[in-house]
Amino acid sequence: MTSQIQDLLATDQDLVLMQEGTMMRKVRTKSWKKLRYFRLQDDGMTVWHGRQPESIPKPTFSISDVERIRKGQDSELLRYLVEEFPLEQGFTIVFHGRRPNLDLVANSVEEAQIWMRGLQLLVDLVASMDHQEQLDQYQPAGMLNEWFQEADVNQDGRMSFREAQRLLLLMNVEMDEEYAFSLFQAADVTQSDTLGSEEFVQFYKALTKRTEIEELFENFSSDKQKLTLLEFVDFLREEQKENDHAPDLALELIDRYEPSENGRLLHVLSKEGFLSYLCSADGNIFNPDCLPLYQDMTQPLSHYYINSSHNTYLVGDQLCGQSSVEGYIRALKRGCRCVEVDTWDGPDGEPIVYHGHTLTSRILFKDVLATLAQYAFQSSDYPLILSLDNHCTWEQQKTMAHHLTEILGEHLLSTTLEGQLIDILPSPEQLRGKILLKGKKLRTIEVDKEEEEEELEKDKGSDLDPMSPELDTQPESQEQASGNKKKKKKKVVKCPMPCLLNCGHVLAQASNSIPESILLSKQFLLQSSSTILCPDLSALVVYLRTVPFCSFIHSKENYHIYDISSFSESKAKNLIKEAGNEFVQHNARQLCRVYPSGLRTDSSNFNPQEHWNVGCQMVAMNMQTAGSAMDICDGLFRQNGGSGYVLKPEFLRDTQSSFNPERPISLYKAQILVVQVISGQRLPKVDKTQETTVVDPLVKVELSGVPEDIMEHETSYVENNGINPYWGETFYFRIQVPELAMLRFVVKDYSRKSRNKFIGQYTLPWTCMKQGYRHVSLLSKDGTSLHPASIFVYTCMQEDLDMDEP
Repeated sequence: MTSQIQDLLATDQDLVLMQEGTMMRKVRTKSWKKLRYFRLQDDGMTVWHGRQPESIPKPTFSISDVERIRKGQDSELLRYLVEEFPLEQGFTIVFHGRRPNLDLVANSVEEAQIWMRGLQLLVDLVASMDHQEQLDQYQPAGMLNEWFQEADVNQDGRMSFREAQRLLLLMNVEMDEEYAFSLFQAADVTQSDTLGSEEFVQFYKALTKRTEIEELFENFSSDKQKLTLLEFVDFLREEQKENDHAPDLALELIDRYEPSENGRLLHVLSKEGFLSYLCSADGNIFNPDCLPLYQDMTQPLSHYYINSSHNTYLVGDQLCGQSSVEGYIRALKRGCRCVEVDTWDGPDGEPIVYHGHTLTSRILFKDVLATLAQYAFQSSDYPLILSLDNHCTWEQQKTMAHHLTEILGEHLLSTTLEGQLIDILPSPEQLRGKILLKGKKLRTIEVDKEEEEEELEKDKGSDLDPMSPELDTQPESQEQASGNKKKKKKKVVKCPMPCLLNCGHVLAQASNSIPESILLSKQFLLQSSSTILCPDLSALVVYLRTVPFCSFIHSKENYHIYDISSFSESKAKNLIKEAGNEFVQHNARQLCRVYPSGLRTDSSNFNPQEHWNVGCQMVAMNMQTAGSAMDICDGLFRQNGGSGYVLKPEFLRDTQSSFNPERPISLYKAQILVVQVISGQRLPKVDKTQETTVVDPLVKVELSGVPEDIMEHETSYVENNGINPYWGETFYFRIQVPELAMLRFVVKDYSRKSRNKFIGQYTLPWTCMKQGYRHVSLLSKDGTSLHPASIFVYTCMQEDLDMDEP
């Protein structure tokens, strides 16, 4: 791969010009637009910039950090500046994770095209790498070559011991000088007291030697040189818990990872092949079988956890933050399947989106819809829910309805599937490629299917419009209690007037047809003063009608499977403690949404786990904010093809379930999860600007789930070693409800004077965890890969243990 990049750097005209450098305008805001000199470095993998060509440059980004290059026409910011800069001269560099986009404006269309083509070429090249090629980037031809050049201060092609000591600091490791010198001498085969590039490779291999894996290999190898097929099968069964399919798997893995052709023919695995297997996706702690779509997607929507976002338009805080369509793009790329839109009256009759009554900036509702139309199904083709918080007047609601139908087109679900009336929520599979509107609705839509034809026949000779609203004079609860076995079911089921305002069963009728006693009531005036719902907009709400929550009993007796209530995090917490089992049954029957407290003005997040424990489907997160809460959310939705839908455990899908997370009664005996944290590999520096600082890493292992299962353990720290720290510490976790457990590994840099600093993390569901000796690939705060950084662990489940800790 490195040779391919070097060939392109010498032959591709765009890349040649990019290496010479270009003055371009860096655009941060409508007012911040400054000239900077950008240059592609000689490695072809990094871009640096400075104020002028002769000024000291600083690194801007790595090609591996870039997700895509957008044209200027697709940049929200550059479109605002169209009168100042031609869009054809601008382009946007979009990064992985939460890193802000980089908007640049070249001096000419030709210069912009050079950089766009050149950057896209390199991005595509990196994206085309397979796993082994990515590893090779960190072997002698890649990172080692860069390190050698950095350490070779006098540029003579040789490395002295003093230069090697400096290199160790760059590699995030500090070791005893005597030991370092012994490694240096062992690599110095020419006995010149310096290392050439090939000798440096041997020096590096000595530094990164995986002693713990060699010992593991030798425990199963009779001759300490190779694993026979039977020995490898024993390892897969006993340690990796592969069980019945171990023989077939052993053959597959030998063919896949044994570098020697002769070894593959003889069905044996060398030390190199064993290490390659453990460092591969097959040796990862996340079960590869859980990565593609593997769950049943034909169950009702209420049976799934749904990846959900709160105030999706915000990319900053809740009071003064920027509103941007970029918030929707980032959320959708992360697999989000429920986005939120707060609409208000805007100028020129165009509805706007922003956090009402705050200083957040404003964007057009139609621009949000255009973004959804473009990005809704790029990461997942399963249904996208548009959670609408509508504050617009009647006229602008009509505009909203027009934009929804015109911009979203056939993707917008505007009628029940196949014209059928509702008796059960549709499944994600049935709704593939559809956008569902969640919002208030003027009339109910439930019809008793058994009497549908009979009711239609009765309507034929009647003066009453079959679609006109009717009021039941008896509530459903009274009707059920009447003891009448043959219940007379209405075509339109609503609560009577006294319950009308509480249930949200507002009728599709002009305001002058609502009884005067209701119109003049204080309660009606308070609830209707802000928004009067437009029928055009109401008609677009099909399966997800928002209704207020009164109590679980009230919801069961008066609401229907398509009704959805929202809860603040504090309200939901109280309900979990007071009526956990009722909450579980409620969520097995219909959908609910939980959103962050209004006090979280900094866009911080709450832990979604406790709400998942009772089956809440849409736990809305501030996706712009990294942290442990988002790590847990990302960890859950990493499975099932990143579809944004995860099937809930069976006991959370049963409307008669007796499960209560506050007092769980397990069907099985509590299990013990054993986690041994063995070692770490190539951990990144916390502060890359401090050349002489080296991390003192420790690992924190956190288990979340039902309250009884919450526990964490922490290793001791390893002083001054980020390249191959060894811990070898074992922890025990008692798990009552493994189906809800999440396991999080956090690597931190120990500090004696302040809080330990974050290095990397990885979070996954217990249901997706592979047992045995596994590598844990670390992610950054933004959830992007820190490859090749990892930790090596051993995990297993022990049954029938009565003790909390062996």
